[in-house]
Amino acid sequence: MPLSRVVLIFLFTLFLSRNAFSQTDSCNLQISLLTCSPGAELYSTFGHTAIRAKDAATGMDVVFNYGTFDDSDPTKFYWDFTRGLMLYTVSAYPFSDFVEEYKREQRGVIEQVLQLSCAEKKKLFNALRDNVQEQNRHYYYYFHQDNCTTRARDMVVNNTAQPVVFRNILPAKIPSFRNLLHNYLDKGHQPWSKFGIDILLGANLDKKVTNQTAMFLPDYLLKGFDSASTGNKPLVASTQTVLTIPSHPEGEASWFTPFVLFAALFIFITALSILKGNSSSTLLRIFDITFFLLLGLLGVLLATLWLIRVDTVCRNNWNLLWALPTHLPVVFVMHRGKKWVKTYFQAICVLTVLLGAAWLVLPQALNPAIIPILGLILVRSWHRRK
Repeated sequence: MPLSRVVLIFLFTLFLSRNAFSQTDSCNLQISLLTCSPGAELYSTFGHTAIRAKDAATGMDVVFNYGTFDDSDPTKFYWDFTRGLMLYTVSAYPFSDFVEEYKREQRGVIEQVLQLSCAEKKKLFNALRDNVQEQNRHYYYYFHQDNCTTRARDMVVNNTAQPVVFRNILPAKIPSFRNLLHNYLDKGHQPWSKFGIDILLGANLDKKVTNQTAMFLPDYLLKGFDSASTGNKPLVASTQTVLTIPSHPEGEASWFTPFVLFAALFIFITALSILKGNSSSTLLRIFDITFFLLLGLLGVLLATLWLIRVDTVCRNNWNLLWALPTHLPVVFVMHRGKKWVKTYFQAICVLTVLLGAAWLVLPQALNPAIIPILGLILVRSWHRRK
C-alpha cells in the first residue's frame, strides 16, 4: 500500500506522538490479527496482514500496518525494487480507515482475536507503539522471508510469556515457494504475471517450504494462528469476518496466454522455415535478429539480477540456459556467414535439445510457455548452423 499523504498526516498528528497511546493501560485492550484477501493488483495478489489494537475503555482502535512504502520517486523506487532493497514502513492509523480502504477495493478481512493475558497484551502493544516511532519504523522488505505478514507474526510470537507452538499446517505433499505462489496466480487468472515470475525468479524459489516459512503468506499465517497454542491454551480466542468479499461471477480465464502466443509463433515460424521463398527469407531474417536480440537482452537482465540483488530469489536461474546473454553480440554478425557463428548455432542446437531432455529433472520448475520458445530456438538455430 503506498504511503499516502493522508496516512502521513495521521502518523504525524495522531500516532507518532506517544501521547496518542499513553492512556491505554487497561485490560480492556484487545489485540487481533487481520488477514486480508487477495486484490486485483499484482502486489496484492497474495493478500495482506495487519494487527489491530482496540481499547473499549479509551475508544482507541488502530491498525498497525507493515505494508506501507513510499513510491513518490518512481526512479528510486524501481531501482530499489530491482536490487531487492525495498524500504517498507510500519504505520498506524484508525481501524475505520483500514476497513474503508478494503471495502473500496472489495476485499475481505478476517479478524482473529488473540487470547493473551493482560500483561502480554500490554507488552505487545508497547512493542507495536515503539515500533511505529520514526527511528524504528523502517525495514527492508524481502517478499518471502521478511514481509508485512512475517513481521506481524514475529511481533506476536516475540511478546508472549510462553512460546507459541504451531501445529502442522502443510499438506502431505510439501509445496515449494513457487507452488504456493502459483496457487494464487492461477486463482487470479494471471498467466502473464506467473510467466514473468517464473522467468525472473530462480531455483531458490523451488525449495520446499517449512511450517514456519510458509507463513510468509497471509492465508498460511491465518491457518498457523488458528492451529497455535501458548501456555496450553489456544492462541486465538475467536474469529470473525470484518468484511465479506462481494459475490461476483467467476471471471473466465483469458485464452491469450504465454503458451498460446509462443505456440502459435512456433507453428508460424516453423512453416516459414520450411518454405524457400524470398519473402519468407526476409521475414525470417527480421525474426532472427529480433528474437535472438530479445533473448540476449533477457539473459543480460537475468544475469544482472542474479548479481545485484541483495536477496537470493533471482540466483541460480536455469532460464539462463536458453536466454543466453551471448546471443547479444552474435546478433550483429549472424548474417555475415562466419564459420564460428555456424558453430555457435550448432552448439545452441545441442544445448536446447539437452535442456528439453532434462526438463523434468531440473532443480527449477520452468514455465510451460518456455517449451515453444525452446522449439523456436531449435528451429532457427538449426537453420542458422548451415
